[in-house]
Order: sequence, then structure tokens, then C-alpha cells
Amino acid sequence: MGVIEERDNRIDVICQHNRDRSIMPIKIRLTDETGEMQTYQIRGYRDLSGRGDYILPNGVAVRGHIRTFECKILVFGTERLVKIMYNADENQWRILA
Repeated sequence: MGVIEERDNRIDVICQHNRDRSIMPIKIRLTDETGEMQTYQIRGYRDLSGRGDYILPNGVAVRGHIRTFECKILVFGTERLVKIMYNADENQWRILA
């Protein structure tokens, strides 16, 4: 059996952190299949991760450390949907395949 190679799916993201604890992704930058960096403006997004919030007995609101977003980007004139994920524990963004 051969070695299984994990694809590096880390990406750069420019985002806005709001005072209501929401995150708004603005731009993503990733390496394409030729090894070049490509930047895409996010034209719309949907937060898919807000379902896991809860309140502790002392009244503190808690949110999971993984945030997932479905984003609309424009690629060569065609609108595409991509899913991205933010891991707050690792402070890292990834694109989901």
C-alpha cells in the first residue's frame, strides 16, 4: 500500500470580526493547481455553523471553535459556491473539498 498524501487545503482569508461575535469573510486567497496564488472577492456568504451555540449555567454564551461558511465567488465570470472553515483553536482557515 502506498503513502496517503494529504492535500494542503489551508487558505488565506480576509474577514471582519463583529461585536456580536459573528465573522464575515471578505476575500479568500488560495494556491491553484499550477501553484499560483489566486484571490477571490466573496460576493455573498452563509454561516453554516451557528447551530452549536449554547448558554452555560452562569449565563456565559459559548460557541464551538469550528465555523463553516458557504461563499459565492466569481471565477472567470462564473459564480461558484465554495465552503470554507475557520478553526479558532488553531487560528486557521481551510477550504473544504
